[in-house]
Amino acid sequence: MSALGAAAAGTTVSPGSALLAADTVGKPAVNITIFALFVVITLVIVIRVSRGNRTAADFYAGGRAFSGRQNGIAISGDYLSAASFLGIAGAIALQGYDGFLYSIGFLVAWLVALLLVAELLRNTGRYTMADVLSFRLRQGPIRTAAAASTLAVSFFYLLAQMPGAGGLVNLLLGVSGETGQNVTIAVVGVLMIVYVLVGGMKGTTYVQIIKAVLLVVGAAVMTFWVLGKAGFDLSSLLGDAVAASPKGEAVLDPGVKYGISNLTKIDFVSLSLALVLGTAGLPHVLMRFYTVPSSLEARRSVVWAIWIIGCFYLFTLVLGYGAMYLVGADKINAAPGKANSAAPLLAFELGGTFLLGIIAAVAFATILAVVAGLTITASASFAHDVYNNVIKKGAADPESEVKVARITAVVIGVVAIVGGIFAKDQNIAFLVALAFAVAASANLPTILYSLFWKGFTTRGALWSIYGGLTSAIVLIAFSPVVSGKVDATGASASMIKDTSVDFSWFPLENPGLVSIPLAFLLGWLGSVTSREPLNAEKFAEMEVRSLTGAGAEKATAAAH
Repeated sequence: MSALGAAAAGTTVSPGSALLAADTVGKPAVNITIFALFVVITLVIVIRVSRGNRTAADFYAGGRAFSGRQNGIAISGDYLSAASFLGIAGAIALQGYDGFLYSIGFLVAWLVALLLVAELLRNTGRYTMADVLSFRLRQGPIRTAAAASTLAVSFFYLLAQMPGAGGLVNLLLGVSGETGQNVTIAVVGVLMIVYVLVGGMKGTTYVQIIKAVLLVVGAAVMTFWVLGKAGFDLSSLLGDAVAASPKGEAVLDPGVKYGISNLTKIDFVSLSLALVLGTAGLPHVLMRFYTVPSSLEARRSVVWAIWIIGCFYLFTLVLGYGAMYLVGADKINAAPGKANSAAPLLAFELGGTFLLGIIAAVAFATILAVVAGLTITASASFAHDVYNNVIKKGAADPESEVKVARITAVVIGVVAIVGGIFAKDQNIAFLVALAFAVAASANLPTILYSLFWKGFTTRGALWSIYGGLTSAIVLIAFSPVVSGKVDATGASASMIKDTSVDFSWFPLENPGLVSIPLAFLLGWLGSVTSREPLNAEKFAEMEVRSLTGAGAEKATAAAH
């Protein structure tokens, strides 16, 4: 019997036996039909809207033609990644309250984005984060550093999406083991590249809107279905979950994962700092603020996004404890993808083959849409910031710039496929938290300093970006996440599967507690030690423009 077949039957199996029996979790023909239908419909939409891609502004920012409501739904689609649906539901199902902390952190982070960056960035920039950072600093080195940071953050975020793809298609199609997951990750990468090459930001945005609606509706249906099984009594559901969990009542209290020792408590502080501050530094989220015609619509975008994302994260609480009760930890750990399979397994438990096919297809669509958004952001950053403004000194024509962006998208897709294969057994929410730490370390300090501190200099920006980026990546590389970590079963829980390989010296699983303050410190230190003359007039112009929107419409017109 397969791992998932055994899981469905209630038999305990080893996590390594990851073969899917089609007759125990539904019919692959039904699953692939539902998935193929979504891909075909979205590809048709992408091809149709791509006919309007005539300028760089069309490819990068969708022509700035989206309303605040449309962009808010698309932002929620960008933000509600595989981590939100698969990773958090799985984390709650296995760890209870500590898993829900991811939802809290992701949601609170939007308040930081709304209050500090959304409107100000829209008023100051044109396409990318580097437009803001280079507004009053030296163009060449700042744009190069910002592009490097954008590519790094996008890679870590892409790394977090790919593992869900392998486990999901194991659930969908009955493909077997490591080879099947690897092929699946490659297919996701190829589809992602197609979406970006054909549709640009406009096509990607429509895919995000469709996916966000399907995801929220699907999660809502499952949530009410789970509550219905508990008599629409949340207390009863939690009581049933406690009874089903081997950890008992501990799953309702903090500490199952992050309260074991003083070190895990510090790790939780580090994780919280990364989650709360990371959103305001995510390049693919920041780039969405440029797809609306005004700063007012940028604010409306974030308000819409907060409502949608907030409702969804409430759904994850019910889904996580519902999976704990109706599926069980043993079945989840036995399935391909482990924790990432909790939501699809719950769907199968509730509605059988049809609901599993729909939810798995929606989750797959989630991955496709998010990786497409990440890819277009990273490719736009390289083409606009490095190729046009650094290599061509701003003289590149829009056609050649878009061509470079498309070539970059292909390269990023290939790199993401390779990285995703290595990280496919990791919990997706956990991997996204690493991406948030890198974003908060490399991007947020320079954004805030650029917007609010007159004394900020080019040296300070470079020290902050490169220092925050390097420290975050180095600390991750030498943490237990990469080597030497084992899970409760004694199997490797790190990216390197051989538990005898241990080169970690940094004890925390998330580097945010060290790398984020270090980036702020380096930004300040680099600025106060710099002899670069301060351009007070340029800062005053930036301050007025960011706070009032004066000049933003002119930049929008110039972009066309």
